[in-house]
Amino acid sequence: MIPLRDANPTRRRPVVTLGLIGACVAVFGLELAIEASGGAEALGQFFKTWGAVPARISAALAGSGDLGGAATGAFASMFLHGGWWHIVGNLLFLWIFGNNIEDRLGRLPFLGFYLLGGLAATLAQVWVDPASEIPLIGASGAIAATLGAYIVLYPRARILTFVFLGFFYQLIEVPALIVLGYWFLLQLLDGAASLGAVAAHGGVAFFAHIGGFVAGLVAGLLVRLTRRASPPTAGWWLRPS
Repeated sequence: MIPLRDANPTRRRPVVTLGLIGACVAVFGLELAIEASGGAEALGQFFKTWGAVPARISAALAGSGDLGGAATGAFASMFLHGGWWHIVGNLLFLWIFGNNIEDRLGRLPFLGFYLLGGLAATLAQVWVDPASEIPLIGASGAIAATLGAYIVLYPRARILTFVFLGFFYQLIEVPALIVLGYWFLLQLLDGAASLGAVAAHGGVAFFAHIGGFVAGLVAGLLVRLTRRASPPTAGWWLRPS
């Protein structure tokens, strides 16, 4: 199932979501320039420098590494992507689901939620594979946190979804609970399958997705429990656009 859009209108322009998308696109343009001038080796070195390297983060948390460098990589990695399909898929999900979470939380709170969700996702992958030297890159973990919050706050929102049925396909509206629940189930199954396998040391960081989604679930539940039905109205950054 591939979500295309949701039938869940917002009350203000999602400037933070648009800003995050713009930042990812700008960094991806830089990656293309680096690869064009220095080749795959130069791009790989760029990822090692600015990506979230589990071994580096583990050493920093243990007190034997550079905490500042590890933290920089953990946050910078959220804006790096490994290819066209990677960035297009991530930004599609961010656009569909991020604008409603931004609308619900408020602009600055959403930015904080997004970054902390991405950090939680990174730490989940580090916990599973703390000695890995392969850098984690991509906004997937932070976006997974957004999906986790969405499934709690808008479980019945209708999502226009591209559904494959063998050799056939169909466009149907599916509740967010089913679309995002199915997505999370796939992450759990793939994550379990990757444990102890060679594939666990490269490719998709499934436990970052799982950790981010769970962090988003918790945040969404806290919002519901505190009955925060709408963002505050004070402050220039929250004026309706």
